Amino acid sequence: MASAPAPGAAAPAPAPPLEPLRHLAGELRLLLPRVRVGEAQESTEEFNREKFWRRLNEAALVVSHEASILTTAFSRLPLPSPQETQRICEQARVAVEAIIAVYYSLPKEQGTTLRKLVRGATLDIVDGLAQLAEVLVITPAQGPENKDLISCNSVWIACEQVAQLPRDNKAAALLMLTKSVDLVKDAHEEMERAVEECDPYSGLLNDSEEDSFGNDHRVNAADPIDAEEDALGFPNNRDVHWSREDQELITPCLALVKASKASLKKIRISVAENGKKEQVAQLDDIVEISDEISPSVDDLALSIYPPVCHLTVRISAAKLVSVLKKALEITKASHVSPQPEDSWILLLIAAIDHCMNRIKELTQRELEL
Repeated sequence: MASAPAPGAAAPAPAPPLEPLRHLAGELRLLLPRVRVGEAQESTEEFNREKFWRRLNEAALVVSHEASILTTAFSRLPLPSPQETQRICEQARVAVEAIIAVYYSLPKEQGTTLRKLVRGATLDIVDGLAQLAEVLVITPAQGPENKDLISCNSVWIACEQVAQLPRDNKAAALLMLTKSVDLVKDAHEEMERAVEECDPYSGLLNDSEEDSFGNDHRVNAADPIDAEEDALGFPNNRDVHWSREDQELITPCLALVKASKASLKKIRISVAENGKKEQVAQLDDIVEISDEISPSVDDLALSIYPPVCHLTVRISAAKLVSVLKKALEITKASHVSPQPEDSWILLLIAAIDHCMNRIKELTQRELEL
């Protein structure tokens, strides 16, 4: 009679039919870094845009089809034989390598912005199929948890998104600029809401709080627990409100974020109205610097939450101003601005300088301490 396995013994290896599936997931994971850093393949043939997009769409449909075959085969019992499993997994791997090859055929000359979007879509497909393979290894194959995971898998959505990708670098640039406008708009609205509430941590801390049993717990500075929380840096009542000086400083910060939003909108309009598809490098330069605006806005927005360090606000504002002015200068020097001395660029630069000068005035005292 066989003895029972010892406590703590290693879990048994998965059933043989699942080994190729587990191996497929591992292979797909190894492909992801290669796609992220892979360069376009050199070709002596002239690039044919229509042919490229037709091949990419067809490759995405094949991956989607293979994902459905995998799901049908491994989401119910009995599982396929080892030989059939090997064949199905090999077909899925070949389909993924095919769409990666199509991505590699997109030349750099078609634009960095466009290549980034196609690369992102390709990565989503590879990652989605890897996740699907990993989920299908889970047993029991017909378990409700497994079905829920499969239904939420993103591989089919990622394949469908390929058809929605912009077809040239100008369209890609407009898409990225639109995303940047939306991100800065959201940050500006969030800052305005915080100012209106005058207490961004409202409801998180109060001088008097009741637990679920109705017992009153008042903040006591002499309480050793409270003292320990202060030492560890937890927010207390001194940290959750803006001083009068803080509120005065927030006004030009909000104006600067508003100028950021206006700058991005005008840049996007200029690209839409005057951008030329063949001016790939200039469009890429505009998108690259514009992509830095939203993170800089976020840094400034975070710096105004209490407890406010005026020096940090000043540094964050200066960084944002530098990015904004660089974006406007690059736009002014490009083909999307037919008149180099376009009045809207000069007006925005003047508004940005005004905001920064006001921030410098309000933070000078802390700088001198």
